[in-house]
Amino acid sequence: MDLEWWHKSVIYHLYPRSFQDTNGDGIGDLKGIISRLDYIQKLGTDLIWLCPVYASPNDDNGYDISDYYSINPEYGTMAEMEELIEETSRRGIGIMMDIVANHTSDEHPWFMASRQDKSNPYRDFYVWRDGKDGSEPSDLSSIFSGSAWEYEKQTGQYYLHLFSKKQPDLNWHHLPVRKAMYDVMRFWIKKGIKGFRFDVIDLIAKDIDKDIVANGPLLHDYLQEMHREVHAGTNVVTVGETGSADLTQAILYTSPERKELNMVFSFEHMALDEVPGKQKWDLKPLVLNELKAVFSTQQTELAERGWNSLFWSNHDQPRIVSRWGNDDQYRYESATMLATLLHMMRGTPFIYQGEEIGMTNVKFPDIDSYRDIETLRVYEERLRKGVPHEEVMSSIYTKGRDNARTPMQWNNSDQAGFTTGTPWLDVNPNYNTVNVEDDLHSSRSIFNYYQRLISIRKMNDIVVYGKYELLETEQEVFAYTRKLDKETWYVICNFTGRTVRCKLLEVLPEGEVLIHNYGFPILKMELRPYESFVYIERNIPINSNRKYNKDRV
Repeated sequence: MDLEWWHKSVIYHLYPRSFQDTNGDGIGDLKGIISRLDYIQKLGTDLIWLCPVYASPNDDNGYDISDYYSINPEYGTMAEMEELIEETSRRGIGIMMDIVANHTSDEHPWFMASRQDKSNPYRDFYVWRDGKDGSEPSDLSSIFSGSAWEYEKQTGQYYLHLFSKKQPDLNWHHLPVRKAMYDVMRFWIKKGIKGFRFDVIDLIAKDIDKDIVANGPLLHDYLQEMHREVHAGTNVVTVGETGSADLTQAILYTSPERKELNMVFSFEHMALDEVPGKQKWDLKPLVLNELKAVFSTQQTELAERGWNSLFWSNHDQPRIVSRWGNDDQYRYESATMLATLLHMMRGTPFIYQGEEIGMTNVKFPDIDSYRDIETLRVYEERLRKGVPHEEVMSSIYTKGRDNARTPMQWNNSDQAGFTTGTPWLDVNPNYNTVNVEDDLHSSRSIFNYYQRLISIRKMNDIVVYGKYELLETEQEVFAYTRKLDKETWYVICNFTGRTVRCKLLEVLPEGEVLIHNYGFPILKMELRPYESFVYIERNIPINSNRKYNKDRV
């Protein structure tokens, strides 16, 4: 595999609406991001993935774009966007733009023209169908609940929207659509951005008449065309959101010789606490052996054939320390254990804003405090089906998208230092104890722990390119090795909130602890709650210029 600059990179995922407000309107803005660049640089990340900042009526918080070439005035101006790109570049950081290519806003000029009449040149930019027997063209459901078809009285047809009715799907089978989207990408590359994250890219080649929504038969043709037309020779990194992708698809997407995408987001591990065949709101306990199997398959089967993205959280997922850790008594231990487990794997890690200080899920007392369109619709839908209010709210507390979207908690001042006004979404009430300022000054700083993990990755090729092997251990323990040349590293994590026996500790060869979330020597037979460490077998001298602490064993 050719060595690529983004193999060693770590990406900071930023939700602009909730990051930092500078004008008191309660909405994060580009000036706010610029004001916090030193913080992101201190963490050690190389790219900032911005959720959409384009012009949008905000039916789905910016994922309904009305103009790909303009900045939403709530966030700032194009001049400020250019300043952000320049200021990040000056710090050795790149910007990754979020491209929403599957759909636009119904307020986009393309759609407003498309809906006028059937002969309009933009009609074929979208998916229009006649109804059947006085009803929708099919029983296809929207991902946000309800029908995926919306009737347009003016032309007597239905248009497709896999998400909100204000997010009509583009018709990628129409060549002018593809050319228009390629022009958008070229525009932003010329502005100086260094990467693209493609929203639900596995849906663009849908064939509705054959009941194919994801991974349509022409999908890979279109991605290869996009690479030829836009990305070839640019050194811009591309990552696709491909929630439906299995391992075979992931290899097709990311194999370098196929020239499609550099990496993809696969959500297989994110569905492990969901009842199979049900919605994400239907929950079951995580089985650690299932997580081991999914990660291990990705690590071994994609090696030398593609590339992994490594992530726990994003703007659509709940906070990982609340989901699979312990956000109370063992918040530090579980947050750092989860970080160790992920960041020592092969792939490019993504850190979602606030993850690096252990921000948690939120439990607003009533539904009126929530803003996410998916959450509000599922609440109404499940109540209509007879699901008790308490049960619906429990699911929202666990999996709702607003868990990740509460404002960034900078300090313990009013509104957590996010805004001087009223925030668009309430701040998590625990900001008095969970915030950046306190964490940076804590002897148990989650931020500093993430910082050390990033430093280890950048200084050691074994983390980037080493072979992964799952170790046989007790069910509660997730342990694996990374091997490169003659060097072997052990990554050992207790995935529970109790002390567990670990026979592996009894047979470890002589070596040194590189990083350890308990900060003092490991025990000989037991792992404490959420304990994790990286252990280097002492058959090669450890680099003398490493700048992180090591515990001798």
